[in-house]
Amino acid sequence: MLKLQINNLVRSAIFFQHAGIAIVFVFMPIIAKGVTESIFEIGLLIASFSFAQILSEIYFGRHSDKKGIRLKFIRIGFIGCAVVFGLHYFADDMTLLFLARIGAGITSGIMVPAMIAYTYEINVQKKRAATVISFHALGWLAGIVAAGFTNDLKLIFLISAASFIIGLMFTIKLPNPTQKKELEPGTTKKIISKNKFLFLSLLLRHIGAASVWTILPIMLMEKLGAELYQISIVYVANTLTAFILMNLMASRINISDITKFKIGIGCTVFVFVGLSMITDWWMAMPFMALVGGTWAFLFIGGNFHLMKNNPRSTSTGIFSSTLSIASVVGPVIGGSIAFTFGFIPVMYFAIAIIVCAFVVSIKVKK
Repeated sequence: MLKLQINNLVRSAIFFQHAGIAIVFVFMPIIAKGVTESIFEIGLLIASFSFAQILSEIYFGRHSDKKGIRLKFIRIGFIGCAVVFGLHYFADDMTLLFLARIGAGITSGIMVPAMIAYTYEINVQKKRAATVISFHALGWLAGIVAAGFTNDLKLIFLISAASFIIGLMFTIKLPNPTQKKELEPGTTKKIISKNKFLFLSLLLRHIGAASVWTILPIMLMEKLGAELYQISIVYVANTLTAFILMNLMASRINISDITKFKIGIGCTVFVFVGLSMITDWWMAMPFMALVGGTWAFLFIGGNFHLMKNNPRSTSTGIFSSTLSIASVVGPVIGGSIAFTFGFIPVMYFAIAIIVCAFVVSIKVKK
């Protein structure tokens, strides 16, 4: 019973953590379009958030393992995010918006690796951790829905800040166990070398995906006539599918973590093949559901494989920072291609690079 109560507290904290991030992230291309008309500059702005996350996740993920603690980093991250995401409200030009996104990347990067490692460590049956981590997808769903219902590109910043404050409150009653301190020098380098094919395939896959997410909301709105709430509906199909599948992985989907990861990488190709052919906004929904499924497989499969075989917070920090690197490169490429050739060629780029990612993932060993 006590373990259930702890897991429910962690579920709630993860839910509000990711709701706070999602409510701003999904509509950032549209928010950015209010201060600049350049799609290339929008790509740079979106990349700035992920660029800040790269160093933050690697540094604080490794620091969490060195100290053998998680909860301190989780709480600091919640407090920092509440402040920085709230300050987005006052960012009414490109410079201030850049600074706000960089601050958001740093503060969110403090707690993401520690939260994943903490969730994994408090569960004796490690597969059960997937049901807890799945609430990050449910948080994204709630954030997206809240943004659509709010229909106010300023008010969402205040709702985001409130989400982090609520999430922080759920961490107050969490136990603060200490783990073995991982003090061996060169640990980060060894983890990257040992898992180089996993990280490379993840990087390539997410570069392709991030290039599309930069332009997709704008494409749905400008080319296909979608309203804000309709864009929310499209993205809900993604997060709801991810949530359902992550929970099934704890009980019904009994395949190895590496196989899950490879399925997640390879099947992403079909998402962008489909999105390149849609002619109305609602037609994006089944393909966004598919990308939610692929994300569930690669996120749980990749992270669990790393945590079973490596220092946990460091390896999940590298996993998250790899996504962040891709989220820097992808938006710049996506914005450049869209600026030069239009929206659909971005999908073709994503298809090509994700095929390469799947070929690399085949080399990942159990």
